[in-house]
Amino acid sequence: MSVPDYMQCAEDHQTALVVVQPMGIVPEDQFFRIYKRIASVSQVSIRDSQRVLFIRYRHHYPPENNEWGDFQTHRKVVGLISVTSCTTTKEWPQTSDRFQGQKEVFGSTLYDSRLLVFGLQGEVAEQQRTDVAFYPSYDDCPDVEKRVEDFVESIFIVLESKRLDRATDKSGDKIQLLCAPFEKKDFVGLDTDSRHYKKRCQGRMRKHVGDLCLQAGMLQDALVHYHMAVELLRSVNDFLWLGAALEGLCSASVIFHYPGGTAWKSGARKPGVSSAADAGKRHRPGAQEVLIDPGALTTNGISADTSTEIGRAKNCLSQEDIIEKYKEAISYYGKYKSAGVIELEACIKAVRVLAIQKRAREASECLQNVVYINLGQLSEEEKIQRYSVLSELYELIGFHRKSAFFKRVAAMQCVAPTIPEPGWKACYKLLLETLPGYSLSLDPKDFSKGTHRGWAAVQLRLLHELVYASRRMGNPGLSVRHLSFLLKKEVTQSLENYTSKCPGGMEVISLPDGLKLPPVSFTKLPIVRSVSLLNLPVSLRPHKVKGLLGQGMSSASPFIYSPITMHSRGDERSKKIDFQWVQGDVCEVQLMVYNPMPFELRVENMGLLTSGVDFESLPAALSLPAESGLYPVTLVGVPRTAGNITINGYHTSVFGVSSDCLLEGLVGVKSSGCMVEVVPSLPRLQLCTSLPRSAHLSSEDLSTSVSLRLFNGEMQQLTITLENIGTETLNTLELTSKNLSTKEKLFGEFLTWDLQDALSHLPLKSGQSVSIPVNISAKLDFSGQENLLHDLNDDGISVTGLPVSSPLRQVLKPRAENKPVGSDASKNEFNHVKMLEAVLTFKYSGGAGQVEGYSRELSLGVRVDVEPSVFFTRVSTLPATSTRQCHLLLDVFNSTEHELTLSAKNNQDLVLHASECQRARRNKKEIEKNEKGKEVKSKKRKKLIEKASVEGVLNQLILEHLQLAPLQWDVVVNGKPCDCDVIADCRVGDAVPLEVKLTNRSKSAVGPFSLTVVPFQDYQNGVQNYDLQDAVSFIGSNTFYISTVKPTENSVCVGALLFLYTGDFYLNIKFQDDSTARDLPPAWFCLPSVHVKAQEPVEL
Repeated sequence: MSVPDYMQCAEDHQTALVVVQPMGIVPEDQFFRIYKRIASVSQVSIRDSQRVLFIRYRHHYPPENNEWGDFQTHRKVVGLISVTSCTTTKEWPQTSDRFQGQKEVFGSTLYDSRLLVFGLQGEVAEQQRTDVAFYPSYDDCPDVEKRVEDFVESIFIVLESKRLDRATDKSGDKIQLLCAPFEKKDFVGLDTDSRHYKKRCQGRMRKHVGDLCLQAGMLQDALVHYHMAVELLRSVNDFLWLGAALEGLCSASVIFHYPGGTAWKSGARKPGVSSAADAGKRHRPGAQEVLIDPGALTTNGISADTSTEIGRAKNCLSQEDIIEKYKEAISYYGKYKSAGVIELEACIKAVRVLAIQKRAREASECLQNVVYINLGQLSEEEKIQRYSVLSELYELIGFHRKSAFFKRVAAMQCVAPTIPEPGWKACYKLLLETLPGYSLSLDPKDFSKGTHRGWAAVQLRLLHELVYASRRMGNPGLSVRHLSFLLKKEVTQSLENYTSKCPGGMEVISLPDGLKLPPVSFTKLPIVRSVSLLNLPVSLRPHKVKGLLGQGMSSASPFIYSPITMHSRGDERSKKIDFQWVQGDVCEVQLMVYNPMPFELRVENMGLLTSGVDFESLPAALSLPAESGLYPVTLVGVPRTAGNITINGYHTSVFGVSSDCLLEGLVGVKSSGCMVEVVPSLPRLQLCTSLPRSAHLSSEDLSTSVSLRLFNGEMQQLTITLENIGTETLNTLELTSKNLSTKEKLFGEFLTWDLQDALSHLPLKSGQSVSIPVNISAKLDFSGQENLLHDLNDDGISVTGLPVSSPLRQVLKPRAENKPVGSDASKNEFNHVKMLEAVLTFKYSGGAGQVEGYSRELSLGVRVDVEPSVFFTRVSTLPATSTRQCHLLLDVFNSTEHELTLSAKNNQDLVLHASECQRARRNKKEIEKNEKGKEVKSKKRKKLIEKASVEGVLNQLILEHLQLAPLQWDVVVNGKPCDCDVIADCRVGDAVPLEVKLTNRSKSAVGPFSLTVVPFQDYQNGVQNYDLQDAVSFIGSNTFYISTVKPTENSVCVGALLFLYTGDFYLNIKFQDDSTARDLPPAWFCLPSVHVKAQEPVEL
């Protein structure tokens, strides 16, 4: 026997072999359809018996293998089923003859046979024959399985009769010597009467009966016969048959221990009734081979009744002893060169048992023995089958790399040089099956699960072989896909050559056998370390209307704020970013990448993979130097619809292979989020100014900035042009300003504009523009306040001739000597430049974004460097002719390098040369602060090339000096208000009315007060005469009493005087020294001096 059966397993010893063959011209698909239905009848329960007959079907069986049927009965073909097509009656005789010819091939061993005829109808088909079944067609054969079951039962009847005939042989000492095919020539001339020869015959027959019992479903009987055969054959050193008896004993024990079978598809064979019934008879592990009582044997060594042995012996081997007996049997087979196939199949059966027992190392040793078994000259097909089975057996015991090794050897055998037509498809299929054994996967996702596994050199060699095999198959797409795994410097050229003919894509390649090759993504070329979605430029960012901000807030929690962040690391890529993109605008995603290869890497067609909205990706191309560091790459695109967009990854084209790289499959990629909201489209404005651009202000995010230089008080106009460069119509426009110079004291408005003309041009369509004039005015206070805080009384002149009416005069210290105004130090002190900064913000909206409540803001930064023009370095006062007036003296310093003219209202112009200081005088009425706290300002105008308005702020000390006291005193003589420069006229002898009015402008009530009027004459030489009892007489009392006066109210005291002589008289109104007056400041009781001139009476 030269053809081994690599599918053999221990339970095959209990099966009967049936060959199913086509006869004549039978369609292959139809034959195998019928064959599968026949093979489904793999076991049949025998009627009126508890036994089950197992059938093993083969559609091809070498006749030379049938010669070993006496050595092991499961190798004997006992049944034949022929399948043929016969359409006419004329073909039937020829068909019948062919069937007889097929039976003659296995005629010596056949128990029964059947012929299934398809397509024949008529008289012949109506004949009732047990060995022939007629069917109209392959589709109309409902009782095939029933016919097969009847056929199996007939085989069992013959099998049982043969078992009984052999077991009850009454031929005395003449027992047939059963032989293996190669032994027949060796026994010619032997002494058949010797005791040794008779024991040999008895032992072989006992083993043969054990085989028949095992096939007939009598497991325990078979065990007894195998034990007895082992003892007989061991005694005569019949090693070949001793090995067969031991193998039979092992097979029966395996069937007993493993009713599910030892084949790959566990559970395919159902346990027999006899096995299930005897399951309780399993003995403990370690039971040894039994000794049979010689008294149980007949004179010829064959006992008709084995019940005594069954009851007395522990027949079944333990699981450990099964392997030992297998090894012993294999060693006996190894003594015979012609029994190589038997030895190989025994090794395979032992390996299957060891695999179930989880004894992988012993199974590996047994398989190693299979490799070295010499079967003579094998065909290439037999070699491929041998290596494939070895691979599958190694896979069965968990030796995956060893399995892959033999699978690869089988693949190489498919394209051996001795084969006329190499099987590249079979080679490729076998190579694919080796990938798991070498820890190699064609799915790129498996490479991101951990570190590299397997031998890199072997994996590269295998991938090279896959590439070559796929190319020889005529499938360049497979070559491109496999070359993608070989991206090293030495294969880039090959990959580019292949992709020039067949570009590598991301579609799944399906092979004819159903295997699918997933696409290969170059996630490492280049390697991406971080992904960041970039916000739009400041001028393009959308802003939600404040009233609509709350509509999009999440209601997942009832709390306004929680310090606990309820998300995991896995949610980082799926969380939404807190800014928005705008439909129709270019959006950017920045990737930090580097090239790990030792050569320059060219990446083409690199773009974004998105979901959620329609997105137009604008591809980019880049070239990374060898082993480069981190390199920023910005990928751009335009969302065409509104909604939530998710950046899923990016796509590249490297060496002609297109790759889709998903972020979820990348390891070590940092991302702050990959989902962003896209708001509806908005208009887009471009800003131009009449001034050149400058650097942005440091504290603000601006669209653009301008800067200019002005003298203090100067004004300049800035023209701003807004052009709609977008596709949406501009419907609304607002302009606001924000002053960033909070430390500087600014007079008036820094920026002013009129927006009405621009609003009249709305709506502004695409391509249209509008201009807005903005006035820039720089009015700052350059005065040195420390120089103004000098003692206002240092001039030694009282305002009214009375004590100064400000309480601060008593606490101010004399001013220290100032530096000369024209000195260099003073000049440098006043020449520093101040800076004003402001931001103009244009808020505009339109299109679909306006409907959703979104707008855009365009910011313009304005920076003005303000140079000083004139300084008010000193302020002082001189008394005037009225208690309500004084002279305000201002020291004005020209800090510029130009001559200027200073003009003020109702004053003459004053010319100031460069760095010159002069004093200017103004007549200033004393006024008090109003309730809003406005401060008194002195406005001056300088004339240069341009005009400028300069303002200086009088500090608090000066204002308190200039302001009026809260109590206002008015004196009226003869109907005429009196003050320092007013002279009241009267006639001698006429009564002169005197009225004193008090107005309370303080915040609290004042009074009561007592006032005394004392007349006197001033001789202008320092002598004052108060003894005027004979010259002036009071009509009534000269003392006035004023009751309590509430805030904002007044009180009036009225009296009269009579002048007896002509002359100039003065009235001094004094307060009496009481407790109420002492509680208030003295400055509150400053009354004007009254000058009365008495003239001669008018004669009638």
